Amino acid sequence: MPRGGRESLTRARVLRAAVELADTDGLDAVTMRRLADALGVVPMALYKHVADKDDLLAGMVDVLVAEMAVPPPSSPTRWRDGVREALHGARRVVGAHPWARRAIESRTVRTPAVLGHMERVSALFLAGGFTPDQTHHVMHLLGNRIWGFSPELFTDAPDTGGSPAKAGRGRAPEPDPADYPAIIAIATDARARRPDATGCDEDFEFDFALDVLLGGIERLRRAHWSSPA
Repeated sequence: MPRGGRESLTRARVLRAAVELADTDGLDAVTMRRLADALGVVPMALYKHVADKDDLLAGMVDVLVAEMAVPPPSSPTRWRDGVREALHGARRVVGAHPWARRAIESRTVRTPAVLGHMERVSALFLAGGFTPDQTHHVMHLLGNRIWGFSPELFTDAPDTGGSPAKAGRGRAPEPDPADYPAIIAIATDARARRPDATGCDEDFEFDFALDVLLGGIERLRRAHWSSPA
């Protein structure tokens, strides 16, 4: 501790403060100036611990990944439970930090923390009797689900509080529901089943997709599937 009892500035402290700032005010609020103010230092002091904004975001993701507990490699008969527990652990972390998904999806560099999580999930499959070849393709199949969220084609636009955009030149015309009878049938059925819902149940959809994937993955293992040469 430096003189005066103030906690010394370290990379871990900078990243922890950045995560807290994002939790409170959102990811866009995490600027070097805002972060320096929160830590009671000048912005230049941060650059001794993070190279730039991109390094800061990578470090914030690493903090979250460290919270994604993965059970030790399971026995051949319990691999599905281990994988499900690992992915649900990641989902709990992402759910606790609303900005996490956006930050994770923006990363392009595999840091040691990211590789460590991928290693632990891969080890669950290998311990369950999958070959390295099978495990390779299974990890591709699971995709972002190893980080606790499902890939979605579209998401609802956030409510900005402004007026609805007006139709004009360059703006696509409003869709006519009569042109999409299959989508309307699906939406009507979903609304009848869950009349009070404001959208899809993301937790249910995550579990549904995971169960279907793990069932198919198990069949590949039993069939001794391998990729073509």
